[in-house]
Amino acid sequence: MDRMLVVIFNEADKALEARDALRSLDHDDDVLTLYAYAVIKKEPDGTCVVNDEHDREGLKTVLGTSLGSLIGLLGGPTGGVIGSIAGTLTGITADLDNARVSADFVDEVSKELTPGKFALIAEINEEWSKWVDLCMEELGGVVYRYTTADVRQAEHATDIAALKADLATLKAERAQSSTERKVKLDQKISQLETKIQWHSQRTTERRKLAEAKAQAKADMLKAKAARLRKEAEPKAIAHF
Repeated sequence: MDRMLVVIFNEADKALEARDALRSLDHDDDVLTLYAYAVIKKEPDGTCVVNDEHDREGLKTVLGTSLGSLIGLLGGPTGGVIGSIAGTLTGITADLDNARVSADFVDEVSKELTPGKFALIAEINEEWSKWVDLCMEELGGVVYRYTTADVRQAEHATDIAALKADLATLKAERAQSSTERKVKLDQKISQLETKIQWHSQRTTERRKLAEAKAQAKADMLKAKAARLRKEAEPKAIAHF
């Protein structure tokens, strides 16, 4: 499945090593397909500078892809701000759509990607997260991934579906892992289960709010129609 991968490092050399590791996995194995990547640095002013980039032949340049949109978001408002203002700012909403990730994912990554740190951002297709995770963990990277989808159609339902897909992958991997590896996987599984519960509750609350707003709008339209009919009655009588 298609995913957006972000791995955060304290040193540029480690981020470049991680880039080479992804290239190797893409070239030598069938565990993933690397569509595009970029290595960025978070500057003291909060902006992101691209140190290295690449995309597959036939694709648009990185700054015109979902990868470029994600880079722009990571250099913008952070710490829960994106999620609160995305609905009111067309630019941020469009970038979230282009990046095919959620505002929550951007905020979560941004909290870890503090000034002076580096990140490897990649658009990939992978069925198993094990090999990428092992490579990145050996290099000291903090891994974030998001199963991409069309956020415009069902952002919050997609969040849950993406998390459940990752949870199913982790559980399947756990069943085939060593005892030592299971300890790490159990932590990730627990974190994902907590996220799923939180997203489910949030989605329910937002759906109820949306339904209440829709009902309120419908009531307003009915009241307006009734008022217009009432106002038109005297005119109709006078005409006759």
